Amino acid sequence: LEVVGEASNGVESLARYAELRPDVVLMDVKMPEMDGVAATRQLLISHPEAKVVILTTFDDDEYVFEGIRAGALGYLLKALSGAELADAIRTVAAGGALIEPSVARKVMAEFARTSHPSPQTAEKLIEPLSEREIDVLRRLANGLSNREIAGQLFLAEGTVKNYVSSAMQKLGVRDRTQAALRAKELGLL
Repeated sequence: LEVVGEASNGVESLARYAELRPDVVLMDVKMPEMDGVAATRQLLISHPEAKVVILTTFDDDEYVFEGIRAGALGYLLKALSGAELADAIRTVAAGGALIEPSVARKVMAEFARTSHPSPQTAEKLIEPLSEREIDVLRRLANGLSNREIAGQLFLAEGTVKNYVSSAMQKLGVRDRTQAALRAKELGLL
């Protein structure tokens, strides 16, 4: 294994990835300027081929679920040995995914809890996106904040939030990153 670069914050990690194109990115959760979960989301919107492993000391449910929802292929705690880390990097580089055994139970419980959509959600998946929702998603996929989208479309920020929420429901996803990725998968963007 070869370390090809380092970044001291989430914003810098995006630039370093674009410059170096590493096989695997090790991303911490708590970083200045942009946290690791937000950086992972943004990286995967810009570079869907990126392979990200969250490597952190935090095993709180919120960090675990948000890291995985953001698209990380691994979630590991820093207490693991160097050999275990090297094996994890190789696994992800080869196309696999890896979750720290101590947090895997949390992930499985959350998956079981959320994997059965209600009939109301299933009905909403059939409903098409409006042109305005697609406009908002297009800008969201380009990394714009709700405020920036509102400025470009001459809307109130709350209205943009409503469009994002509505699009997320219709697409059957739980966060902004998934909405942008799903819309791209469906050829809407």
